[in-house]
Amino acid sequence: MAANEDEDASYVDYDAFLDPDFSPSSFANSLVLATNNPNDTPLDLSTPLSKVLFDAQEVDSHIDLLTTRSAIPLLTYTKEQTEASGKIISEIDSQVKNLNESYKQLEKEVIQKHAEADEVRQVASRLWETLKLGRSVGRCLQLGRQLEIQHAEISSSASATATSSNKKEDHRALVRCAHTILSLREILDKKAPGEEGHGLDKINAIKSLQDNVIGPIERSVKNTSEQIIREFSIGSASGTATFAQSEEAKARTISAAITLYLISPITGTKPDKWTPLLLLQILEVYLRNALQSSVASLARSLATLPSLDRTLAEISSRCQNIIALEIILASTNAPAHPLLPAHKHAFDKSNLLQPLLAYLETGSLASYFWRTMASSLATRVQEIVNRGGVSARTLKTNRNSVGEAIRECVIRGTQPPSTVAAAKGKAPKGENEKSGGWDREVAVMVSSVVGNLGR
Repeated sequence: MAANEDEDASYVDYDAFLDPDFSPSSFANSLVLATNNPNDTPLDLSTPLSKVLFDAQEVDSHIDLLTTRSAIPLLTYTKEQTEASGKIISEIDSQVKNLNESYKQLEKEVIQKHAEADEVRQVASRLWETLKLGRSVGRCLQLGRQLEIQHAEISSSASATATSSNKKEDHRALVRCAHTILSLREILDKKAPGEEGHGLDKINAIKSLQDNVIGPIERSVKNTSEQIIREFSIGSASGTATFAQSEEAKARTISAAITLYLISPITGTKPDKWTPLLLLQILEVYLRNALQSSVASLARSLATLPSLDRTLAEISSRCQNIIALEIILASTNAPAHPLLPAHKHAFDKSNLLQPLLAYLETGSLASYFWRTMASSLATRVQEIVNRGGVSARTLKTNRNSVGEAIRECVIRGTQPPSTVAAAKGKAPKGENEKSGGWDREVAVMVSSVVGNLGR
């Protein structure tokens, strides 16, 4: 034991070399300072170099000694590890072989069958998509055929009406066409994946249906409905139209209004902000045409007073038609729109008149008619006065009679036609009650003419 300790003993300072903070430069500097005087020049480096070389030789000898002494244990350990590794490898090889065989069996039983099943799934999915697309195409074509039949009913009834006065126009076909158009829109506008209309834009039959059937018929239905409203006239209070004729005109107007309400576009607008734009536009055109005709004819008649009575009668008749239209729209509830959210109609009990009044920013169509005409008429009267001549002098001379005639025109024009009033359960008012509620309109109209004549 003592011999081994002597052999293991070494003057090499292993602790210094194994220190984590060991610095070669610091160690070399300490050797140089230990063997030399710092003030000597030049320094003798042979002694520290010899010590370093001797230490290196000592370390090498120690390594050789340890290797020689431990060769047999190292070889024995290596042999044991090699034999153990060989056994492990042989065991692993058998396990890997079994695993490969199991994988091949699973691949045959699962993966291949899964691949076949996935192909079947893809085929079934594509067949399902094709079936859905075919159903959508079939439904569109069926609705397109239905739309053609309904439109033919309008055309045939219109031609029958033109050839025979005993046959009535089937104006209700307009509403049926509108509902069919909405059904087609409901399909064709839903183009997102998974929706009914997805992929229909790639089908030639659908493109042909849209170009040759849906588009032309929708324009025809729109034009027919607009024409009915533009030509709306239900007679005057004197009873120029019979009750049956008035009822027919009312029914045609209601059908046209509902049709335009339904086919008004909804894309690009929020449901709570939606308005029946097509209906509002044609009603505005109707009012504008009545105003333009009335202003132009009254301006001419003020320059030639003998024709004033006939012109005022025509103007009052136009206003009566506007009041009749207002009564009809007020008595017609807004239909439920299939393409708008259901909650919009759950609390929406308004009629067809409310959107128009909101659109025109007025409380009454008759008031809107008289006030708008008065604002346009003032400049016309000033032009007559500024031109001077016989027309201006005659107009100034007869200002009282002209003012009274205009007053009577407004009062007469604000009375609804007798057929409409009877339908609403109202009896014609007496002469002493005719101007009730319309005093401001009377004053505005009279002032627009008499007030601009000067002295």
